[in-house]
Amino acid sequence: MLIIAGLLLAFVLLLIFGKRRGRLCRWRRRGPGPEAGQSLYICMYCGAEAFTSDGNPPLICPREDPAQKG
Repeated sequence: MLIIAGLLLAFVLLLIFGKRRGRLCRWRRRGPGPEAGQSLYICMYCGAEAFTSDGNPPLICPREDPAQKG
């Protein structure tokens, strides 16, 4: 019973604190950005383009609503 309660609590916390914007995005690196040290990423889901300087994919989709493709 305690295990089930723990799993339920973990699921609720994920729903509350999980990142919502960009959850559906699937980022792929497409080469260097316009400035030195930048990387270009394109979302395979919504088509958004974003540049990052740390070499990691973006955490938040630059589009207003990533659930709306196009």
